[in-house]
Amino acid sequence: MKNALYPLTFNPVYKDYPWGGCRIPKIYHRDEPDGIYAESWEISDHDAGMSVVANGPLAGKTIREVLQADPQGIMGSRVEGTKFPLLIKLIDAKDKLSVQVHPNDATAAKFGGEAKTEMWYMLGEAPTQIYCGLNEGVTRESFLQAVADGSSAETMRAVAVEKDCAIFVPGGCVHAIGEDCLILEIQQNSNTTYRIYDWDRMGNDGKPRELHVDQAMNVIDWNNHANPLVAAKPLVDTDTFQCWEVLACEYFRLEKLTFNAPLEIFMEGETFHALFVAEGEATVSWGDERLTAPAGTSVLVPAALPAYTLEGRATVLRTTIP
Repeated sequence: MKNALYPLTFNPVYKDYPWGGCRIPKIYHRDEPDGIYAESWEISDHDAGMSVVANGPLAGKTIREVLQADPQGIMGSRVEGTKFPLLIKLIDAKDKLSVQVHPNDATAAKFGGEAKTEMWYMLGEAPTQIYCGLNEGVTRESFLQAVADGSSAETMRAVAVEKDCAIFVPGGCVHAIGEDCLILEIQQNSNTTYRIYDWDRMGNDGKPRELHVDQAMNVIDWNNHANPLVAAKPLVDTDTFQCWEVLACEYFRLEKLTFNAPLEIFMEGETFHALFVAEGEATVSWGDERLTAPAGTSVLVPAALPAYTLEGRATVLRTTIP
């Protein structure tokens, strides 16, 4: 399999959570029946939604099977083990998500669950808002009282966001995605969510969804009042190519690339490149092979591939391991 490595695409894994919309298939011209498409797990090595290769000789294999056969060839020398370290997804929030929190590495080790630090890159055209972090002065006691009387949103930092905004959400940070948000989410490979308040709505079964207030209290970081908005740093600016570092943390790094001429990218074997075509259409080529990637396409470029070229006129979001 090491000789067969090439840029991989996957069949999306969709989730029909009750807050979800239907924009993902429509905006990205995916042939799907009508329904709720709250999330599209684009690249996932998680039992709750396993990616399956959609292209080339490895089509039909799960990402886990591919990783177990050649973990370093796919993920690179910066990643230990055989499990993909990230989960990359699209989120379409027609309504607000629940007020929730995820453990960080330390609290996951102490109390259980999977650690989850994440970031959101805003894709939607319309301005909206998110909630991220607690306001200064909010204590465990005042927060619990707000949860009890349904006013927990008033304890959180409300942040106005628009297209191309980036938000950093470390584990332990109480948050809620606002209505009408369309997001690319990069996160640790985790599906642990402690739901604190769900706006009194019903789940798909007509019953209130389970809350996890006790677990949440164990993992909330009461001292995190940092501004969650992150400013992109310009790295390259030429007539044909621009590159910004959108966000970098210990778990992942996201860059934004725009180009209108062929862009050759050399790999060094240290990290994979997870590409998401946000706008336009790109062609990914390697050797004599080519892959057409219209907007909404996710591509996993293996670390062991010597080089690849991006062509077309497109905006591509590239995730790597720092």
